[in-house]
Amino acid sequence: MKSSASPARSSTRTPRTPRTPRTPRTPQVIALSSPDAAFAQSPLGQALMHVLATGSTSQRQIADYLLRNQMRVIALGIEELADSCRVSTATISRFARDIGQKNYSAMRGAMAETLQALLQPVDKLRHTIERRARATSPVTESLEYAAANIAATSGALALPDMHAVVRHLTLAQVVYVMGFGLSANLAGMLVQHLQPFCPHVVEVVGIGGSEVAAGHLVNLTASDVLVVISFPRYTLDCIGLASFARDRGARIVALTDSPASPLAELADHALYAQSTHPVLPSSASAALAMIEALAVALMVSNKDNVEKAARLSEVIAAYLYGGEHGVQGARKTAVKQRKAVHKKQSL
Repeated sequence: MKSSASPARSSTRTPRTPRTPRTPRTPQVIALSSPDAAFAQSPLGQALMHVLATGSTSQRQIADYLLRNQMRVIALGIEELADSCRVSTATISRFARDIGQKNYSAMRGAMAETLQALLQPVDKLRHTIERRARATSPVTESLEYAAANIAATSGALALPDMHAVVRHLTLAQVVYVMGFGLSANLAGMLVQHLQPFCPHVVEVVGIGGSEVAAGHLVNLTASDVLVVISFPRYTLDCIGLASFARDRGARIVALTDSPASPLAELADHALYAQSTHPVLPSSASAALAMIEALAVALMVSNKDNVEKAARLSEVIAAYLYGGEHGVQGARKTAVKQRKAVHKKQSL
C-alpha cells in the first residue's frame, strides 16, 4: 500500500502474457455525457466513431468535427462545413457516401433526425438553467451547471461496466494514475482513494512533468492498469504516454468528457463525465463525482476491502479532532507531539 516512482514487482505472482498489438476500436462505455456521448451511441454516431478510429486524416477531421458540433452542423452548408474542417467540398461528399448517406444533404438530415430524439430533455434542462441565470449571479449559474453535469453523468451510469473496471483495478499488479494540468489534481484525489485497496498505486505525474511521468511508466507491463484523466483542453503528453502504455499491453481506463476525446480510442474502458461550463474550458464536478463513485465501488467490492476501510479508520482516529478518543484524546496527542518537538530542539 504505497505510492512510488519505481514499482516493486512481486515474485510470487505470474505476470500476464503480453498481449498482441490491438487495433483501434470504440471503447466500452461506462457513463455517457449528454448529448455528445448519447449521439455517439446512435447508429450514425457509431459510424462516425468508426471513421474517427480508422479513417484517413481528412476523414478523422470531419468525423471529429461532426461529433463535437452536431447542432451547428445541421445549420451549415457543405461549403461552410468544408471550410470548418479545412477540406474540399468533394471530400465532404465522399465522406457522406462512405458512412452510408446518399449525399451531404442526406447526412445532415440524418443528423437532425438523430438529434431531435436526443436533445429534447437536454434542451429543456438548458433552457431552465438559462432562464434562472438571467435572474441569478454567475456563481449560482456555475453551481447549477455542476449539478446538471453530475445528473447527466449519473443518469447513464452502467453498474456492470463499472464493476468490470473495479475487477481490473483489483487484479492489477500496479495501478498507475495519470493527469496533467488541472487533471493532475483529479489524479491525486483518485490515488488517495485507491491506495488503501490496491497493492501498489503510482501517481504518474505528481509534482513533476512529462519526463517524470515517462520515467514512472517505463516499468509498466501487461499486468498493470493505467487510469488516464484528461478533459478539454487535452494535453499532447497525456495522449502520447497513454499510447505508449497501450503498446506495452497495459489495460487503459480513461476518464474524459466525450467519445470524441482523443483518449477514447486508446482506452479499454472509458468513463465519460459531462464537463460543460458557461465560463471555464471544462468543469471537473462530474469527474470528481465519478472518481468518488469508483472509489466506493472498489471499497465495497469484497469483504477484504471493507475490513481494510475499518482498519484505516482505526489507524487515523487518533489523529482526528473529535475522533473515537474524543476531543481530549486529540489534545493529548497534540501535547505529546509538541513535547517531542521541544525535546528534539533542546538536544
